[in-house]
Amino acid sequence: MRLHVGCAMWTHASWQGRFLPGPLPPGERLRAYATWCNAVEGNTTFYATPTRATAESWAAQTDPGFRFVVKLPKPITHEHRLVGADELLRSFLEAVEPLGERNHALWVQLPSSFGPSDLGSLAAFLRRLPGSYRYAVEVRHRAFFADERSERLLEQVLAGRDAEWVPFDTTAFFASPPTSDAERDAWTKKPRVPRRTRALTGHPIVRYLGRDATDRTVEGWRPWVDTVSEWLREGRSPTVFIHTPDNADAPTLARRFHDEVRSRVPLLEPLPEPVGPGQADEEPLTLF
Repeated sequence: MRLHVGCAMWTHASWQGRFLPGPLPPGERLRAYATWCNAVEGNTTFYATPTRATAESWAAQTDPGFRFVVKLPKPITHEHRLVGADELLRSFLEAVEPLGERNHALWVQLPSSFGPSDLGSLAAFLRRLPGSYRYAVEVRHRAFFADERSERLLEQVLAGRDAEWVPFDTTAFFASPPTSDAERDAWTKKPRVPRRTRALTGHPIVRYLGRDATDRTVEGWRPWVDTVSEWLREGRSPTVFIHTPDNADAPTLARRFHDEVRSRVPLLEPLPEPVGPGQADEEPLTLF
């Protein structure tokens, strides 16, 4: 039984000297982050396919139990809209192959304009994917949340590939007006969709966006503590990513979420003690 928790990134300017030993060069921050959390969103791959050597360095900096959820590149999902992108997909899969078992799922995040009429493209795309990976799809078109038929059709498409539906829960964030610059910026960018808690597979993935105020973030995730605890009791292996608009305290919040779930499910193993400021490994941190 294991719960993976993590953040939207493994490096953040405000973490250096607070949570992570610092200053650390960019190529050494993932190793330090991995002592705090046991998963991370691979958002950087959305903007550029990494080199194979880069993926090898990510694997070298994390233990076999660490998990990446890597996002398919934007040209595949947003520009080609899953059609005619086989060569781009092949290059991406070759690049991330060194992650091996650390690659928890390939994350297909679709644009808000990708609606029910596009489900044929999604079904065809998923059928072409190799069986050696697990897949997770995030949709943002409101019809999938407001129309039961569209929701059911999407679930059928995902079930045909044993793919998970990734919810991005922003309900706590949009419950009241923003109060900081980071919140005001996120207010214009994040999707407004209802909370969805139905898991389709044994490996559900949740993305949760709180507020910059810790108490409001914690209050907003209470339903997820209940849901994730129940998933664990059912034998599922969930992964939860904790976001806030500024992400300044995200590593400690992710660990707090894990602790709250563990208080409900005592058989869940605790996270290891993290490496903090002023601590150093016995051996120098290196990229390769």
